[in-house]
Amino acid sequence: MSQQFHSFREFYPFYLSEHSNRTSRRLHFIGSCGVLALLVVAVTQGNAWWLLAALVCGYGFAWVGHFFFEKNRPATFRYPFYSFVGDWVMFRDIVSGKIRF
Repeated sequence: MSQQFHSFREFYPFYLSEHSNRTSRRLHFIGSCGVLALLVVAVTQGNAWWLLAALVCGYGFAWVGHFFFEKNRPATFRYPFYSFVGDWVMFRDIVSGKIRF
């Protein structure tokens, strides 16, 4: 049975535990950087197809990290909203040095 989280504050420690492998975290970070770059391309080119590329980039890198390095199932499948927010909070925490890259 899936855990029940009543807030993102409760969820985030679980999210981090699902990202304990350093290579997986790096892949998430690279995917998030790719998403940001592709969003800029989508806006500057005025072409929404780049948004699909951003989605594939972000989830592609993250899922490689989970399936091949973490050996777990991405939290996105069970907690899509909290997981999406967790990706960006972890990205911020890596950039700020709070979490080791």
